[in-house]
Amino acid sequence: MTETLSHQPVLYQEIIHALRPVRTGYYVDCTVGAGGHAWGILQASDPDGRLLGLDLDPYALELAKRKLAPFHSRVTLIQASYTTLSEQLQTLNWPAIDGILLDLGLSSMQVDNPERGFSFKHDGPLDMRFDPGSNLRAYDLVNNLSMDQLADMLYKFGEERHSRKVAEAIVAARPILTTNKLAAVIAAATTGGKSGIHPATRTFQALRIVVNNELESLEVLLPQIVASLAAAGRFVIVAYHSLEDRIVKSFLREESSDCICPPRQPICTCDHQATIKLITRRPIRPSDEEVRSNPRSRSARMRVAERVQSE
Repeated sequence: MTETLSHQPVLYQEIIHALRPVRTGYYVDCTVGAGGHAWGILQASDPDGRLLGLDLDPYALELAKRKLAPFHSRVTLIQASYTTLSEQLQTLNWPAIDGILLDLGLSSMQVDNPERGFSFKHDGPLDMRFDPGSNLRAYDLVNNLSMDQLADMLYKFGEERHSRKVAEAIVAARPILTTNKLAAVIAAATTGGKSGIHPATRTFQALRIVVNNELESLEVLLPQIVASLAAAGRFVIVAYHSLEDRIVKSFLREESSDCICPPRQPICTCDHQATIKLITRRPIRPSDEEVRSNPRSRSARMRVAERVQSE
């Protein structure tokens, strides 16, 4: 395994500040990656704070294990989907959690490893699995879906305006085995576009989302986060594209409202009570300085909420 230590945690100071770690606190990093944010949380909660780190990627967990080794028994790392959050906390017999972080971005070690197939900037197999042991690969979608299925997927999960044109080109070029070949096929099919991003960006996003079931997993996790938090416990979510941020924003809006009845309904009949309060009304974005030093942070949107005391 090639060790990548250059990964820069996005919005590092902002996240640690928002979580407010304390020495007796219990914390969860749902996407621990190489352990950058986790290290900051453990350091700030010294000497007794505890942290659970979850990640599907065994290579990331190996790096996190080495980085977080100085914290010894204060950290627990588990290869598991964050959708199992409630189950993991029950197994550990942990009390209510004081802070939870969910950073939905790809890490440098994933993007920059050609064998993982996440990027069209490096030639490699069409993989894109967070968990290398899972069955579905990007290769399977690219080479087995019908043209209509491909077009629908690219439009829904990549917001690709030229989804049908791209799907037609992919089907005509099959079999497609590598990231570079797929990117070239897409670029040839969309020649003349004036978007500032590479023409393959949205297709690669759609494939990665579907391979890893990302949006459905996010929807499963969010209620578990709220249920796991202690009163005044905080959670921080960093999203990187509009589809996941839309899910987060909608969930926060509903859970911070005492009424979720239709706007035109004159009398409230839902009996809904707010479970959280919003700490950030608008997402926090990386500073210009951070974007200059880490261009991959430019699309990050950070939202913060706090669990309210149940009545």
